Amino acid sequence: MNLAKLASPIIQQRYLSRTDPLATPDTIIAIPLHWRRYWQRGFNQSELLANSLSRQLKIPLVKALTRCRSTTMQQSLNAEQRQRNLHNAFAVTKPELIQGRRIALVDDVMTTGATATEVARTLLSAGAGEVHIWVLARTPR
Repeated sequence: MNLAKLASPIIQQRYLSRTDPLATPDTIIAIPLHWRRYWQRGFNQSELLANSLSRQLKIPLVKALTRCRSTTMQQSLNAEQRQRNLHNAFAVTKPELIQGRRIALVDDVMTTGATATEVARTLLSAGAGEVHIWVLARTPR
């Protein structure tokens, strides 16, 4: 069993315990990796989590977003550098799949929130109705 199958019930439990049933997301989107990083790793941990959540919650997972610019690894950067590093790093490739939709954006770990903020900004600018951030872990500040 992979880690996503073990970890996604944690997010699911949290979601189910805190969410108004009328606020169910229309769509799940995973934070994308740049194709080079995906090629190096061989997987996208956020996508594995999102796939599992999509199946368990019966909410469609869509691929309407791409990481269009390769960026420096975020781990070594401070909050300000992270924001600059990610500016315009994402693009919506299929706006028709997000127009007016309530989106659950899935990531594995959140540190400063720079990635989630930039992706949410990109999705909202392209017409998403709402963006909710679902993360497995949050690192201490």
